[in-house]
Amino acid sequence: MRRTGAAALELDDVSASYGPYRALFGVSLAVEEGAALALLGPNGAGKSTVARVASGLLPATSGRVVVAGRDVTGSPAWAVARAGVCHVPEGRGVFESLSVEENLVVSFRARAGRRRVAASLARAYERFPLLGERRHSRAGTLSGGQQRILSIAKVLVVPPRVLVADELSLGLAPAVVDVVYEGLADVRREGTALLVIEQHVDRALALASSAVVLERGAVAYRGPAAGAHAAMAQVLARRRQAAGRPPAQGQLSAP
Repeated sequence: MRRTGAAALELDDVSASYGPYRALFGVSLAVEEGAALALLGPNGAGKSTVARVASGLLPATSGRVVVAGRDVTGSPAWAVARAGVCHVPEGRGVFESLSVEENLVVSFRARAGRRRVAASLARAYERFPLLGERRHSRAGTLSGGQQRILSIAKVLVVPPRVLVADELSLGLAPAVVDVVYEGLADVRREGTALLVIEQHVDRALALASSAVVLERGAVAYRGPAAGAHAAMAQVLARRRQAAGRPPAQGQLSAP
């Protein structure tokens, strides 16, 4: 496991905007080496914006982004990736015209080197047998869920220093989600720091030791994972009250 004495990923008082629309307001969080932090909140709270800022896809308008002690604020996405941050965004993220195996080879060669490609392929097919069965199929012919598995396998087999995982369970069957979260636990034990964005709150909190809850682009809670359920319930209650709807019983994800 890597130990540097610094947080693997840190956002310090970060704000961000999409043109005139301000999306984040002074967000601060830190993910320690080999730890997992759950980033929670209702739809539109700013979770995916945090992921985009952390990976360099969206520049911060103020504040700092630090990777393993190195200030990468304002750096392009390729430079942040080279520093060790891998962002698996919501969606599919595959080369549709390439085969399943070609997609994996391109990723493994870039991230692990030519000599480790064969071993990495074997690990991918062992963990996700479907990919082995469809290895010669064009990625574009896979279902949405299958393409999601392909994009996830590229990361879990050759883990980065920091993994920003945005809604990994989206479009996957429950049995496959189990495999994906087992893979996340494995790479965390190997030293990868995880920033996990997930609407299935219990999934994320079972993996993480700490949590941040966002509300309208600002931090509503920061602390142990055990306190996140109550914080989420309060955020959702305020949202329902603002919308003039009665409180929901036991609801921990936004409609």
